[in-house]
Formats: sequence, structure tokens, C-alpha cells
Amino acid sequence: MRKRVRRGDRAERGKRAAYSPGTIRLSYSPCPNDTFIFHAWVSGGIPDAPPVKETLLDIDKLNQLALAERADVVKVSFHAIGYLLDRYALLHSGGALGRGCGPLLVAREGSDVSVARLKDIRVAIPGELTTAALLLRLMAPGRLQTVTMPFDEIMPAVSAGRVEAGVIIHEGRFTYPDFGLVCLRDLGDWWEATTGHPIPLGGIAVRRSLGVEMAERVDRTVRASVEQAWKDPEASRAYVDRHAQEMDPKVCREHIALYVNEFTVDYGEEGEEAIRQLLRRVGRAGIIPGADLHTGGIFWDDNAL
Repeated sequence: MRKRVRRGDRAERGKRAAYSPGTIRLSYSPCPNDTFIFHAWVSGGIPDAPPVKETLLDIDKLNQLALAERADVVKVSFHAIGYLLDRYALLHSGGALGRGCGPLLVAREGSDVSVARLKDIRVAIPGELTTAALLLRLMAPGRLQTVTMPFDEIMPAVSAGRVEAGVIIHEGRFTYPDFGLVCLRDLGDWWEATTGHPIPLGGIAVRRSLGVEMAERVDRTVRASVEQAWKDPEASRAYVDRHAQEMDPKVCREHIALYVNEFTVDYGEEGEEAIRQLLRRVGRAGIIPGADLHTGGIFWDDNAL
């Protein structure tokens, strides 16, 4: 039976090397859901929050940053966490997990591309370690001709015929028809129908070397930041809009409404089991060998860091 340590029961052990003591290196994406979630923390709006230095990068770069251990607290794909569990553990708050919010497999309207032809065509993905790429592999096992590119270049590439299909994430769910594209398969719906679980997309990971005490403090801070964002959504609007760049304001609000939900405050038993189910499947499929053996210790308070 899995034993979870009580929060605060263990003293912090392990120190960050060659970095300003007490300053957390926080990295997340410029997507509206992340900037909405973290605004209160990075703007000094959470009492007793650890000092923070933030870096904003797209999800593929965030995954690589974590692999290089160049962040203390970082948003990562749940695909990537399978490679990081020896160095990072998940927080309970701040993640992107839910229903009806998964990646979409799209192609040009009127083309002869179909799910049955995936092995014969080029499919753009937003990063090898993204959950979007993982879901594609689980849905269509076997060798695929994938082309990695930044997520915001995928829809133009499919529309222009540079690739035959693409897996889109983030606000692409709302805007792909504007590029003359159609959805071949909603990978989130496929996951939900196959497993019965909500789809785990990305979570917030904390370096194990920070220790349990700091991990608890960070988790408490992230939860407070999410709750503050909901309590006063106007406070973060300028920050969110600045990083959303030219995104349509309506799409920006829809993005937040979809990806920031009750699971963002705390995964709860349902969300945690969805994450574990994903790791079990990728382990048993041989995508991340051994990932299915570590599902009892993925959160910072599952056992000793």
C-alpha cells in the first residue's frame, strides 16, 4: 500500500547548487492558462510565497529545461514526467488536466488523409516529449513519420501542405477551422473513451533536491495563486494579454476557461489516478520502460524525496 508522508513531517534536505539561496527558478509557458495561474505568485500577491525568478518558454523547451535540471519548479508534459521521476516530483496544484481539452489530429479540409493512413503520411507534432505526441503513439502504435515543430507553426504547415496532418494543442482547438482544417480525431476524447479517465496534459514538477518542506511550501503557493486568479481574474488580465501577444481576447478567455478547472486547484483522487494510468500505459507499451513501476511515488508527498 502506498504511504504518503504528512506535509511538513520531514525537514528539507539537499540544497540547490550555485544559485541564489531561497530564490525559486520557476518556468512555465506564456499560454493564457499558465500566466493566469502564476500571476499572483510572480507579482508578489501571495503572502509567505518563496521568492521567485520566472522564465517563460513553450512546452517543448520546458520539457528540455527540466531534463537538463535547469529549473526548480517547472511546467512539464505528463509524457516528460516519466523520464524525470528520479529528479522531480509532481505538485498537486497548477496542472492542466480535464475532459474535452485534449489535443486534436487535424488535416486539410477536402484532403484524402485519414486515421487509417497515418503510417503513410507526415504528421507534425509539437515536441517529442509532449503528451500530444504520446497520445498519438498510443492511439496509432507503430512507426509514424513525425515532424517536430513549434506548436504555433503546425496549423500553417498543414494548411500549406508542408505536412499532411498535425497534432495541435492549446488555442489551436478553437482556431483550426480558420486555417481550412478539419479534425480527424480528438485524441482527448479517444483517451477518455478508452480509459474512462480525464486527460492528463501537463503538470507542475518540483526538484526533489529542494526537500519536502520547500515542496510543500511551493505546492501551497501554487494553489493559493490559482485561487487568487479565480477570485480576481481582472488582476492578471494585463499580464495574460501581454504574453498572449496577438491572440484574440475571446479565444484567450476560452483557453483559460477550458484548461483552468477544478483539477488545477488539486487533482484529487480522480486526477491522480488518471496520471498514474497514463504512466502505466506508456510503461507497458515500452514507450518509457519502467514508467509503470514508479506510479506510487510521483507526487512530492507520496514518500520521502
